[in-house]
Amino acid sequence: MPKRTDIEKILIIGSGPIVIGQACEFDYSGTQACKALRSLGYKVVLVNSNPATIMTDPNMADVTYIEPLNVNVLTEIIERERPDALLPNLGGQSGLNLASELYRKGVLDTNGVKVIGVGVDAIERGEDRLAFKETMQRLKIEMPRSRTVEDVADAEKVAEELGYPVVIRPAYTMGGTGGGLVYNVEELRTVASRGLAASLVHQVLVEESVLGWEELELEVVRDAKNQMITVCFIENVDAMGIHTGDSFCTAPMLTIAPELQKRLQQHAYDIVEAIQVIGGTNIQFAHDLETGRVVVIEINPRTSRSSALASKATGFPIARVSSLLAGGQTLDEIPYWRDGTLEKYTPSGDYVVVKFARWAFEKFEGVADVLGTQMRAVGEVMSIGKTYKEAFQKAVRSLETNRYGLGFARNFHQLPLEKLLGALGSPSSERHFQMYEALRKGADVQALHRITHIKPWFIEQMKELVALEEEILIYQGGRLPDGLLEQAKKDGFADRYLARLIGCREIEIREQRRALNVVEAWEPVPVSGVDEAAYYYSTYNAPDRVEVSERRKIMVLGGGPNRIGQGIEFDYCCVHAALAIRDAGFESIMVNCNPETVSTDYDTSDKLYFEPLTVEDVLSIHEKERPEGVIVQFGGQTPLNIAAELAAAGVTILGTSPDTIDLAEDRDRFRRIMRELGIPQPDSGMASNIHEAQEIARTIGYPLIVRPSYVLGGRGMEVVQDDVMLQQYLVAAVEISPERPILIDRFLDNAIEAEADAIADGTDAFVPAVMEHIELAGIHSGDSACVIPPISIAPQHIETIREYTRKIAVALKVVGLMNVQYAIFDNTVYVLEANPRASRTVPIVSKVCSISMARLATQVMLGKKLGELCLQQRIIPHYGVKEAVFPFNMFPEVDPVLGPEMRSTGEVLGMSHSYGRAFFKAQEATQVTLPLKGTVLFTIADRDKTAALEPVRLFRDLGFRILTTKGTYAFLRQKGIDTEPVQKLGFGRPNLVDAIKNNQIQLLVNTPSGRQSSHASAEVRKAAIKHKIPYITTTAAAIAAAKGIAARREGAPKVRPLQEYHTNIQQWLVAEDLKGAGRKTGDG
Repeated sequence: MPKRTDIEKILIIGSGPIVIGQACEFDYSGTQACKALRSLGYKVVLVNSNPATIMTDPNMADVTYIEPLNVNVLTEIIERERPDALLPNLGGQSGLNLASELYRKGVLDTNGVKVIGVGVDAIERGEDRLAFKETMQRLKIEMPRSRTVEDVADAEKVAEELGYPVVIRPAYTMGGTGGGLVYNVEELRTVASRGLAASLVHQVLVEESVLGWEELELEVVRDAKNQMITVCFIENVDAMGIHTGDSFCTAPMLTIAPELQKRLQQHAYDIVEAIQVIGGTNIQFAHDLETGRVVVIEINPRTSRSSALASKATGFPIARVSSLLAGGQTLDEIPYWRDGTLEKYTPSGDYVVVKFARWAFEKFEGVADVLGTQMRAVGEVMSIGKTYKEAFQKAVRSLETNRYGLGFARNFHQLPLEKLLGALGSPSSERHFQMYEALRKGADVQALHRITHIKPWFIEQMKELVALEEEILIYQGGRLPDGLLEQAKKDGFADRYLARLIGCREIEIREQRRALNVVEAWEPVPVSGVDEAAYYYSTYNAPDRVEVSERRKIMVLGGGPNRIGQGIEFDYCCVHAALAIRDAGFESIMVNCNPETVSTDYDTSDKLYFEPLTVEDVLSIHEKERPEGVIVQFGGQTPLNIAAELAAAGVTILGTSPDTIDLAEDRDRFRRIMRELGIPQPDSGMASNIHEAQEIARTIGYPLIVRPSYVLGGRGMEVVQDDVMLQQYLVAAVEISPERPILIDRFLDNAIEAEADAIADGTDAFVPAVMEHIELAGIHSGDSACVIPPISIAPQHIETIREYTRKIAVALKVVGLMNVQYAIFDNTVYVLEANPRASRTVPIVSKVCSISMARLATQVMLGKKLGELCLQQRIIPHYGVKEAVFPFNMFPEVDPVLGPEMRSTGEVLGMSHSYGRAFFKAQEATQVTLPLKGTVLFTIADRDKTAALEPVRLFRDLGFRILTTKGTYAFLRQKGIDTEPVQKLGFGRPNLVDAIKNNQIQLLVNTPSGRQSSHASAEVRKAAIKHKIPYITTTAAAIAAAKGIAARREGAPKVRPLQEYHTNIQQWLVAEDLKGAGRKTGDG
């Protein structure tokens, strides 16, 4: 069937910001969809609120809207663009839910918009728990016994009938949001209440527990002719009870009998035929090993995290194929490298894929490292090997947790067996490392199976690795026998891990195996659905099958797994680097191990190596391909950590040298250069022990900001107010970074923070924009709301920042990108730090200012000078406000307060010609809309009370009712401002939490006091999150919120495509006669 003739313009809804359960796999799927649909001749309109994505680049869709994802905004876009069709199943749960809402409100029918790919009724049959259950009953496919309920009382009754434990599953959510496994009525009341609040339709399923059953997934694709294929069979190694996003899993299924796989496949085909999805669907099953009973758990009638994994595991681009099918093609019209066309597809790889999750428990004090039915991972890695052992060990070293093998993690090897077995009873992110040490200490395979429900085959494989490791340990202090080294490499042991085991240098292991010709060989993964494409993986278990071209080549090192502090923004930069390399006529080579990303898409680079980002793996690829240079500055801290070792091994690092990168981190060297340049810095020092730290503190004076060196995302960074807090910090910090000193700086309290990104060529630098932080000093830049252009920084300070940035870039001989952080304090601009690499803000500056920074920086690294790029300073006639998005709803036990350590998982962008409206839009895009009227509760720490006067006055002048707690009430009354008092927690009822629960508060402004905010203050913030009340923890953000509300009251901002904002910039190019010109006004 050719392209459909009844539609010309298709609307795609993106998934919004990166959150737990919905990450950058939807940038990958959305980007694929745009490319596929445009290749068929359709015009594509894209809507997404996430600026850090490739999909929101202005050349990816015909029309791009970076706008909040809600019904009102989508309605306005639909009325303006008049699309013929909506493709909802490539934007995760956000896209599906919005499509359902638009349908229910009549917006689609009114505007004549067809839903393609997955019909609205199909969404309901797949997502609505009751409708799905009825469909399964009709198909005679068993489900766990369950009932849907819409209140907690009914949930209690159902749980009593089923018997505890039971699982709570909210409808229309992702990542297990709001759900959980409950063992008693008290837990049920908490989780059911949370689940009902999280559900789009206020509905949860109370389901019998299948805890301990094996969890199996199928990725199935169906077309309009009802032709169906199974793309991938995924076996979760962790049993039911752990969310699939947290579960360690393999493809293909390694322990499942062919008969059971066929049975699951038939069930899957029956389900997708009944649901009537066109495109990809993920179906999850549970299988009871004892009885053979199979039940279907749920389906996702959309691309998902699992479909991104399945795509990369098999070379089958599910999002691309789903888009082509939605656009009118059928499987028998799409090419297949093996058998002609895709309706004949079967999974055929002779390799094993392992997925392992990456968590961030260390970022959230008070969170128990316990895994359950609500997802907690922030990222994942994928590895490919010829054997399970090889793939498993590659996955471990891909995680970038400084673990190159399974043994000797933390103190597990020192614990007695009984303690290890006890710890294994509660699933955690460490369970596989604990199990490894338990096996070393003689744990029985069957006993471990009973405790963990992990199948004996996987435990036996681990036991064989332990046995080999114990044999290796015999040679501590000596040289490994050649045969043992060869076997270790075949089983996936890393050079660095082997070196640690026997106590030698990594290079000695590398030289020994090279002398034996024990080197990595390479195998292709052919790509289906396109003509002649493949990507590659390494193995020590097969001969080399990958040819090398004679073309000039450049290699790009990616960012590895997503984590807090290093996310999709760095992948964005890597993708642009690959595209710029290709445009310059070189062969582009990408190395990365993250299956969720655009950088690991088959067509981003000329050649993709799906490999860990370690010295061993990168050097092997380098020796094979012989690139002219390697770009390390776009992948975040990951490639920077290995840059010096790569350079020492003879690799040419393009752009800024590893020595400069090291110089920027070496505070003494950096301070000397700043002094020579005449650029002020806050007083600071470096300490390698507690005594030195106390001496520096006495010299500089409190407050101080302290952190370990060589970190990203503010890891371990804290503001300390006195000696006691410093002592407490240092005891903990030594464990964070034992090989590096502690950095101590004077903390510029209440300073305005700003930052500048620059493109530099070694002799000059171009600064496209200065970005002002809305929160004052003390909040990590990744967590602070920011605005381009600045709104309160004096013009002379902006010029000073530009000049300092240029000076620093030239002095450091930066070639490529650089980010510099500043603080403005007592009318002086201080430099805080310089990072000669890509930063999180590169995509934001690129989108707001219409400049492709990463692409231009790549051109500079390839030899161009800034003068050749014809860059001009521009007036930006609009505002872009970045706001961070946090995972506190997934960690209800955490105090949601901001500080110098980064905790956000993603970000959104609000754009408008008015700063206030841009700020309001950014808040709206985080799914927490600011109120236009109602009651604001202020509970302010003593140190912030004076600063709170302005926001209190602003909200009062806007007509808001102001409630305050006792101390704030008294302070404001002294200043002549009358407010209404409300009781703090522990001082009588009704109190401020009662007011939150009773929906009497529309906005909370609560600033924390001291190092650890009081328990009562934390409970107030947690209550606001639970009841979806917007909350603010800084007075600066409260002022911005008031201004945003005031601007929004003047009228709703109009939606405008990114391309229109960029056209307006072109019309406002700086010329001498425009200097000092006023800002363009407008209502958008």
